[in-house]
Amino acid sequence: MTRIDDKFAKLKAEGRKAFVAYVMAGDPAYDTSLELVRGLPGAGVDIIELGLPFTDPMADGPTIQLAGQRALEGGMTLKKTLDLARAFREKDNETPIVLMGYYNPIYSMGVDTFLKAASEAGVDGLIIVDLPPEEDAELCIPAQAAGLNFIRLATPTTDDARLPAVARNTSGFVYYVSITGITGSAEADAGDVAPEVTRIQAASGLPVVVGFGVNTPEKARAIASVADGVVVGSAIVSRIGKGDAVKDVLKFVGSLADGAHSA
Repeated sequence: MTRIDDKFAKLKAEGRKAFVAYVMAGDPAYDTSLELVRGLPGAGVDIIELGLPFTDPMADGPTIQLAGQRALEGGMTLKKTLDLARAFREKDNETPIVLMGYYNPIYSMGVDTFLKAASEAGVDGLIIVDLPPEEDAELCIPAQAAGLNFIRLATPTTDDARLPAVARNTSGFVYYVSITGITGSAEADAGDVAPEVTRIQAASGLPVVVGFGVNTPEKARAIASVADGVVVGSAIVSRIGKGDAVKDVLKFVGSLADGAHSA
């Protein structure tokens, strides 16, 4: 049982849906990012997705691409991202942290070195968007052996023939990408999402959390009502990119969390 498993068990017992917030590690600077991440649980965030800054984020729209650029220009690295997670753990040993990003920085560090450092930093799960099931031996299986959940993406184009491969070594939850396209490019529709969530739940036996295309409290509530949880990323990162104060970003996050939790 990881912190992620514990969190979903607790939420289910309470009859609540999960609210997951994505922020880019080190955006706009390390200290500000740490202050923001430390404030997320108090704003109602159940699980934190911490973006790994990378130079070629193929699945991300302009908002998150720019966040990654700001972080990289500020000197953020994979090692510093793990340092940030470790610093967060000094004051919070309950809220799950999931690292979301691409394989290149991990490969450069070395899988064994990375997994050891991630475990010691208090990371609970990984979403590595450019590693398909065919490459499970590369990182997925070693990560699970190290006690980290490996969370897979499913999309509107993941058909019944492909879904068993996607679900096979996934743990923690399945992240359903509600739209075809990049982050921040369209809005999710609860009517379209609902049957897909049911299908993925049946195939995986895991909670299904929906992301991409959720940007308001009302949309968070609508999507959470047909899923086990909802992720918001670009809408939050956009506020950071505009230079909003941490307290104002957290206030906005709180409104999204209230929306999801009211489902």
